[in-house]
Amino acid sequence: MRHNNHEFIGVDYGSVRVGLARGSSAARLAEPLKTVPEAEALAKIASQAKANQAVGVVVGLPRSLEGKDTQQTILVRDWVKTAKDKIALPFYWQDEALTSAAASKTDDIDAAAAAIILQDFLDTPEEERVRC
Repeated sequence: MRHNNHEFIGVDYGSVRVGLARGSSAARLAEPLKTVPEAEALAKIASQAKANQAVGVVVGLPRSLEGKDTQQTILVRDWVKTAKDKIALPFYWQDEALTSAAASKTDDIDAAAAAIILQDFLDTPEEERVRC
């Protein structure tokens, strides 16, 4: 059993606001950090990744209930292409189905959604994780 502690940054991307979370593969626990304006998201992700010595960025991938791409899916995929040029870490996709409904019970919905996305990722076996 490996006991490496890998930190990850979770992202719930939106064209107006971006929710951020952090989580540890050792503790298998994600926690909301903050919600930032979209224009500040890349800088905040980079600084949080550095501060937490993160080894990857996990981005929620929105899909339709049928599992198909939507307009939002295309926006997120395009944003990740840009983000990967600016942040030198591996990026991972995590299906974000139903995260907003679960996060809506909190004050900071976007950061809570990012934590739920990241928690789902941490709960996924390493060999099943999907790199962007």
